[in-house]
Amino acid sequence: MNVNTLSRRTHRWSIGSYFFIAGITFASWASRIPDIKIKLELNDAELGGILFALPAGSMVSLPISGWLVSKLGSRTVMLIAAIIYPLLLLSLGAASSIFVLTTLLFCFGLLGNMMNISVNTQAVAVEDLYGKSIMASFHGIWSMAGFTGAAVGTLMISLGFNPLKHFLVIAAVMLLLAVIMKFGRMPKDAVIGNQPLFVKPDMVLLKLGLISFCCMAAEGTMFDWSGIYFQKIVAAPPGLITLGYASFMGTMALGRFLGDGLVLRFGRKEILQGSGILIAIGLLIAVFFPTIVFATIGFLLVGFGVSSVVPIVYSQAGKSDKMSAGMALAAVSSIGFFGFFIGPPLIGFIAEAFGLQWSFGIIALLGFGTTILAGITKFKN
Repeated sequence: MNVNTLSRRTHRWSIGSYFFIAGITFASWASRIPDIKIKLELNDAELGGILFALPAGSMVSLPISGWLVSKLGSRTVMLIAAIIYPLLLLSLGAASSIFVLTTLLFCFGLLGNMMNISVNTQAVAVEDLYGKSIMASFHGIWSMAGFTGAAVGTLMISLGFNPLKHFLVIAAVMLLLAVIMKFGRMPKDAVIGNQPLFVKPDMVLLKLGLISFCCMAAEGTMFDWSGIYFQKIVAAPPGLITLGYASFMGTMALGRFLGDGLVLRFGRKEILQGSGILIAIGLLIAVFFPTIVFATIGFLLVGFGVSSVVPIVYSQAGKSDKMSAGMALAAVSSIGFFGFFIGPPLIGFIAEAFGLQWSFGIIALLGFGTTILAGITKFKN
């Protein structure tokens, strides 16, 4: 093994660990939403309103994060976010009122997206070192962390741990990991001065952002509402409430680890078109056949569907000829994460008015949107 190969692998594992921190931190929150909903005695509409704090924090963070990455470097921004993000998770477990929870969720969304942009910028740099598609494997680590977070959440619930104790364990372990991996070798990126705070995406980035929007609206719905769907619509017993979420996260992780190979074999456009169809079919199965078996199968398909979309979109955005990787990712994320965070709150309002199944059916239509948009977008090799 030569020095360059060792260096690339060191970079890859180091950045991968921060994807793991981001994934398990967010998944830990998502796994306890039903418990926090019960604790604060929230109805679907109230929960939907509170969840709007996440997109608000994320959207505020988007232009700031891209600018900070360009000014300070993605490595510095990533390290700061990796320390604060788990601490905010811990504070969510202690929230005792709607106001406190809403405020903390705003900060949680802000720091989470700051970490998202910085760690993906680092991943683009590592991918350039390899000279081939490896972005999906990084997102596979994020998904594996999400699956782990869902499994740990199920364990914590079965052991009778309340959200605060659960989040304390996760925060402690993630902070330790962040400090340890700080000493790993991470690729440095250029610091660019005089960057604008707001960047208008060109047509290519706009299309990539819209593809991301459609996919991430479905992904956000699964994160925030899959447990409640199994609780209210599927009527799953307490021990199986997180089954749908865990199934979704499991196939999303598997799909991402397989994604780089599938892209090389079939092409980016074809994978994205197939992904949109899987998202739509999976959600419609859960809507029309709301039993434990069929809903689980549907959520498994949704996981496969969303698995490759964001890695392909982010990899393409990072290769933009118009702006730096950090600014391009921020521009695309501004559109994509709008779907990720706006989708779940809208689900709450639609569910309150027409029922949760109707709201899932509407999100299914966005899966077909992914397929259509991918067909009119040009992709680089």
